Amino acid sequence: MTRLALISPLALMACADPAQDQVSRFAPQYMGVETALLEGDLVQFGVRMSGARSAADLDDYAECAAAQYALIRGYGFARHLRTNVNEKGGVWAADAVYTISPSLPRGAKTIDAEVVVAHCAENGIPTV
Repeated sequence: MTRLALISPLALMACADPAQDQVSRFAPQYMGVETALLEGDLVQFGVRMSGARSAADLDDYAECAAAQYALIRGYGFARHLRTNVNEKGGVWAADAVYTISPSLPRGAKTIDAEVVVAHCAENGIPTV
């Protein structure tokens, strides 16, 4: 004899992982990248988006832009120098500065451009 258990939808909702629910509702709108070569290997990226969960989402967006830019210029690496972030009316903006280089630069915040661009593609974050 087989018994069927009836489970209330409310009981299932009580078991849901709130963090997972937050991830499933994350629906960013990427509003473009502005790139400016400041001097030599110093590059500024302006990114804007809505639907960001925190400043970290803008950091990721700017890093994706920097990594793709490095590859476009024939370089394999970049190093993060600074990022300024602000939010107004639900639109987040970041002004980030990176150096790009053909070899791994010195410093703590270095990125391998190919690895980062692949990560961005996997996560649906646009690049330059």
